[in-house]
Amino acid sequence: MIVPSPVGAGLLHGVPAGPKLAGLAIAALPLTLFPQGPLSIAVCLATVLALYPIAGVPLSAAVTELWRLRAVLLVLAIALAVFVSPVAAWVSTGRVAVLLLLAALLTLTTRMSDLLAVLQRLLCPLRRVGVDPEAVSMAVSLTLTMVPVVAGLAQRVRDAERARGVRLGVRGVVPLLVLTLRHADQVGDALAARGVG
Repeated sequence: MIVPSPVGAGLLHGVPAGPKLAGLAIAALPLTLFPQGPLSIAVCLATVLALYPIAGVPLSAAVTELWRLRAVLLVLAIALAVFVSPVAAWVSTGRVAVLLLLAALLTLTTRMSDLLAVLQRLLCPLRRVGVDPEAVSMAVSLTLTMVPVVAGLAQRVRDAERARGVRLGVRGVVPLLVLTLRHADQVGDALAARGVG
């Protein structure tokens, strides 16, 4: 699988990390704070998908992101459809998909070092109240990059299921959780070895 490089010739590749991060925040706020309807979520999803080719990132990258996260999105959609309503399932799952696609677009068109630098500058004033800008910016960048990592771990669980000829269904969450926690421990050990944290 070929992932577009953050260094590219697309429209968003030349935009500094600061405005892109601000754009992500501006788009995320109304999506999370204000009620959405089925039509507005459909328009948001179509708009985000249209941003990919405009940004110089193949539309297949967006499809790949959604496919990698299909287990999470399906569990969310099915649970909401059963316990709330199909409309709530569409709206909530669509909102999550839009936010994940926006975050993926940011990481696909921005160098992580540039993103870290912007976050550190934004958080510098909070140093006076005891906030460590470097640690917080590292946590935010790790959060953004964890989405594809968890999706990759979920794919490993599915591959293991197929290799053994079993279907774990919802029980597949347990090995995924174990792998995710193990990965988090490894990241924590690596950061501690570098004197971070």
